Formats: sequence, structure tokens, C-alpha cells
Amino acid sequence: MKIIIEDINPGEEEQIIIRCNSLNEKVLSLISELKTEQKKLTGSKDGIITMIDTKNVYYFEGVDNKVFIYCKQSVYESKLKLYEIEETYENCDFFRASKSVILNISKIKSISPAFSGRFEALLFNGEKVVISRQYVPELKKKLGL
Repeated sequence: MKIIIEDINPGEEEQIIIRCNSLNEKVLSLISELKTEQKKLTGSKDGIITMIDTKNVYYFEGVDNKVFIYCKQSVYESKLKLYEIEETYENCDFFRASKSVILNISKIKSISPAFSGRFEALLFNGEKVVISRQYVPELKKKLGL
């Protein structure tokens, strides 16, 4: 792969051109990451609005018509709906783990089978998240299993 970086004149719009033989999963993931980098993820806690880098998000959870953003040690409330988060970050490391949870696979330390075909993910912050059996195939696909 060849990478070319060019300087532009002041006032010109920055652009990224991708030349490829086919739009494979790796290229789509790169495009998605570039697009989501421009989108700001905000969360509120105690009346304070905070900008959150998606790399710091462990998972999103919907509870009582509210969506919460779980980071390593903090929890924030989001104005977005779970389906909006799922659409925005679908080509990133996030995947739907249950009807109420969207999980960041890069924050999974280990996975073990649970009852009734479900899995349990142990995250790097020590939390455990249940992955519903209907979403296990998507997890396996994301992990390349």
C-alpha cells in the first residue's frame, strides 16, 4: 500500500482519496473510522457535557428510555438512541450484544459461554456483559471465528 501526503494551500478543503481494487471490510472500516472521527460523541454527567473519544467507550446501554455511555471509570448519559449509535459506529469495533447493549470489542478481555447459548464478556475494567444468543454469530464474525 502506498500513502501519499500533499500540502494544500490555505483555505483549500482537506480531502482523502482512496484508490482500491475492491471495497473490502478493511477499507470500509477505515472509511467508517474517518467519518466517525468527525462526529462528536458527547455525554452529560452532573449537568456537565463532556466530549468523549469513542476509543474510551466500553459499551453503551439503554435503560428506561435513556442511553448511557460506560467508560473505564465514568458513566455518562447520551442524547442519542441506541439505534443511532449502532448505525454510526457499525463499521467500527462496536457491535450489538443485546437489545439494550452495544459493546466495544476492543475492550473485551475474555469471553466465556453462559447458559442458553449466551456468552459473557469480561471487559478490561472488570465489568461483565452478557451477549444474547441471537447476537453471538455477529460477535464470532467480528472476531473472525
